[in-house]
Amino acid sequence: MVRSLKNPKKAKRKNKGSKKGDGSSSSSEPPAKVWQPGVDKLEEGEELQCDASAYNSLHAFHIGWPCLSFDIVRDSLGLIRTEFPHTVFFVAGTQAEKAAWNSIGIFKVSNISGKRRDLVPTKSTTDGSDMESEDESDSESEDEGLDGSGTPVLQLRKVAHGGGINRIRAMTQNPHICASWADSGHVQIWDMSSHLNALAESESEVSQGGSSVFNQSPLIKFAHKDEGYAIDWSPLVPGRLVSGDCKKNIHLWEPTSGTTWNVDTTPYVGHTASVEDLQWSPTESEVFASCSVDGKIAIWDVRLGKSPATSFKAHNADVNVISWNRLATCMLASGSDDGTFAIRDLRLLNGGDSVVAHFEYHKHPITSIEWSAHEGSTLAVSSSDNQLTIWDLSLEKDPEEEAEFKAQTKELVNAPEDLPPQLLFVHQGQKDLKELHWHAQIPGMIVSTASDGFNILMPSNIQNTLPTGFAA
Repeated sequence: MVRSLKNPKKAKRKNKGSKKGDGSSSSSEPPAKVWQPGVDKLEEGEELQCDASAYNSLHAFHIGWPCLSFDIVRDSLGLIRTEFPHTVFFVAGTQAEKAAWNSIGIFKVSNISGKRRDLVPTKSTTDGSDMESEDESDSESEDEGLDGSGTPVLQLRKVAHGGGINRIRAMTQNPHICASWADSGHVQIWDMSSHLNALAESESEVSQGGSSVFNQSPLIKFAHKDEGYAIDWSPLVPGRLVSGDCKKNIHLWEPTSGTTWNVDTTPYVGHTASVEDLQWSPTESEVFASCSVDGKIAIWDVRLGKSPATSFKAHNADVNVISWNRLATCMLASGSDDGTFAIRDLRLLNGGDSVVAHFEYHKHPITSIEWSAHEGSTLAVSSSDNQLTIWDLSLEKDPEEEAEFKAQTKELVNAPEDLPPQLLFVHQGQKDLKELHWHAQIPGMIVSTASDGFNILMPSNIQNTLPTGFAA
C-alpha cells in the first residue's frame, strides 16, 4: 500500500484513502488541505501513505494471477455480522498469461481483524509532538484495540477453467452454484459445493492451494456467438439466469432442475452494440435491465417478447456497468466509459428526465458500481483512475453541521468547494481496479479486485443503522 522512499526523513507525507473530516491538528498549525486524487500532484520526494485510522479494517491479498471478476459467496455464519474477526468466502476467475493456466479460485479468508470506532473521536491531539512518534503511537494503539489477532488466513482451492474468465457470479439462493463467462465465448455453470464444504471444515492455511488444480466438468456449457461480460442470477427465481455478449445478444436460462437448464437459443435483441452488464429487477421476477456500448439502457419483460419494453440514452459514451437498488427498488445506477455515473428513478421514465443525480468526479472509465446491501442511499464506485469511492446520496452540504463537527474534533481543514457533499470516502492503493462488491452479511465491508490483487476494506465513517441487538 505504501511506496518506498529513497530519503524518507526528507519526504513530506500525504494521507491516501482517508475519510472526509479525518485527522486533527493543533490550533497553532495552518489549516490542512484536502488532497484530491487526479487533481493535486505529488511534489518531488512526496509519497502517498495509507492512513490506517480511516479504516475499521483493511487487508490485502492475492491468489496468483490477476482476477478481472469475483463474487462474495453467501454463507451460514450469520445473516448480519458486526463483530470481528470476520470470515468471508469467495469465487474468482483468473486472467492468466496462457489460456490453459486459468482457473476458478474458491477461497476462504478468515481471521479478518479490525476495530470499531466512534465517528467523532472522544479525545484529540493538541500538543505539537513529532509526526513520526505520533504515527508510531497511533499504530500501536490501533494494534492494541484490534478485535482478532494475527493476520488473515487465506485458504484456496482451484478448478481448471478453459480460457480467461471475464465475469463470475454465485447464485444467491444456492451459493455453491456459480456461472462463469469465458473469453472463449462460453458461459458455464459449476457446482462448487465440495470445495466450499472442504474450506468450511478446514481451519488451517492451505498455502494458497499449492500447485494442485482440480479438474471438474461444468453442469452445463453454452456457446454464445462471441465472448461477453454481462451475466446475472435472478434474486427472485432460483436458477434463472441471463447472459449477454459482445455481439449484442442476450440469452435467458431457465432451470429445469437444481442442476440442469434450458437455454433459449433465440436471443433478446435491442441494443446496437456489445451488451456490457445485466441486472434483474429486485421486485419483478420477469423484468431485467441491460446496458450497452451503444450508450443506452434497456428494460426488458420476458413476457413481452424478445424486444425491450423501453430503451433510453443513458450516457454520451459506453455504459459499462449498472446496479439495481434492492432497497430503494425504483433506483438504477449506471457507470460510463467517460467517467460519469448517474442515478435514475425508474418511475420517471415515462415523464421525461429520470436522472436524479449525475456525478463527474471520476475522469476515467467506471469499471464497477454497486448499491449497498444495507443502506438504500449508499453506493460504491470503482474507476480506471485507481480510485474506489463511496457515496451517500442522502447527504447535502450543511455549513452549520460542518462547523460543529470541526469544533468537536478541533480540526482546521480547508475542503475544496467543488468536492461533492455526497462523497463519503476515497480508497486508493490498488492498480487497475476492476470490480467491487459489498458483503451482504457484514455491514460496511467492501471487497475489490485489481491487477495487483484484492482489498478487503471497512471505512470507519460508513455507519450502519441496524438495531443494536441485531448482530450475529
